[in-house]
Amino acid sequence: METPIGEIIEASSTSFVAGTYRLMAAPPLGALVRAGGPDGCLAYGLVADIHTVSQELSGRAVVRGRAGLYDQAIYAANPDLESVLQTEFRVLIVGCCEGATIRQHLPPLPPAIHYSVHVCPDDEVRRFTTQLDFLPTVLNAADVPADEVLAAALRRAAAVHPDPRAFLVRAGQRLALLLRDDHPRLMTILQRLRTA
Repeated sequence: METPIGEIIEASSTSFVAGTYRLMAAPPLGALVRAGGPDGCLAYGLVADIHTVSQELSGRAVVRGRAGLYDQAIYAANPDLESVLQTEFRVLIVGCCEGATIRQHLPPLPPAIHYSVHVCPDDEVRRFTTQLDFLPTVLNAADVPADEVLAAALRRAAAVHPDPRAFLVRAGQRLALLLRDDHPRLMTILQRLRTA
C-alpha cells in the first residue's frame, strides 16, 4: 500500500490545499495527485502551488542564519523547525474517479478534509493522461500560474508514456485547437513543452 504524502487541510469544488507530513516534501509543480472522501469518489488534481509557512497563527518564519550557519546547517541547529513550519501545496482539481472510470471533470463533492493525498504512480498518470479533456480546466483556472502548471504536467506525463514525443505532439495539437484565438499564449506553452 502506498504511503500518503500529506492530508487535506482545505477543500472546495475546484481545488484543495494539503499539508505535507514532512517539511519541504511536497510533490513538484504539475504532479498528478489524488485524494478521496467518505463517498469513495477520488479527486484527481495537479499541484499548482507549493509554499512553506509558519504553523503559528499570524506567525512568520524569522531569519536564523548567522556567520557560519547557513542553509542545511540552520535546520541541524534548530530541530524545532520541523515542528513550527509546514509545507503546503495547492491542487487544482482536474478529474474524478467513480468506481473504475476516470472522468476529466470536477467531482460531485470536494474531497474530504483530513483525508490522505497520494502522488499518482506512473501507470496511473499514463491512464489519466490518455485523454486530454482536462486541458480546458487548467487553461481557465484562476489564481494559479495555469500555463506553467499545464506545461509541467504535460512534460511529466510525456515522460511516462511509451512515446513521449507522440504524446507531446498530440497535446500540442489539442492546445492549438483550444487556443486558436490566443496565438501568443499557445506559443508560450508550446515553448515550455519543448524543454522536455
